[in-house]
Amino acid sequence: FSLWAGLVGTGLSVLIRLELSMPLSLLKDFQLYNLIVTSHGLIMIFFLVMPMMMGGFGNWLVPLMLIVPDMAFPRMNNISFWVLPSSMFLLFCSMFSEGGFGGGWTLYPPLSSNMMGHSGAAGDFLILSLHIGGASSIMASLNFYSTWGNMRAGCHPFQRVPLFCSSIGVTS
Repeated sequence: FSLWAGLVGTGLSVLIRLELSMPLSLLKDFQLYNLIVTSHGLIMIFFLVMPMMMGGFGNWLVPLMLIVPDMAFPRMNNISFWVLPSSMFLLFCSMFSEGGFGGGWTLYPPLSSNMMGHSGAAGDFLILSLHIGGASSIMASLNFYSTWGNMRAGCHPFQRVPLFCSSIGVTS
């Protein structure tokens, strides 16, 4: 799933770079460009970085580095990963309902303006997708904290925890 999201995000990145090289030559629509920029950011963060790069470390690599290999692999059934497909489905629903939704680098300000607001289902789908993705990252952070704080060897003081594990604790 994460590899597929990485390929989709990379494809969207190529479209963004092509459009930036010659504005309005490829897409011919600012709304579509904003949709692609928004989708690229959300797909790469919530569906590639969180589950694969960070979630994978939190599930199996950090316990291995904390010298508790028996706890590394049963922790892979993390609920934070399983809510991501529904978030991605809602993101795609927001693209295809009504005129689509895209806010570029700012997702919420266009929703608050009467002139730029989306009163229909497209904005609702996007907001719900963002909230589900945010809940997923909060659950993953709690998983990292519990892994970092509770799954270390009893004789292992916090000062002797490997630096990589401490960086996971700080970033979560």
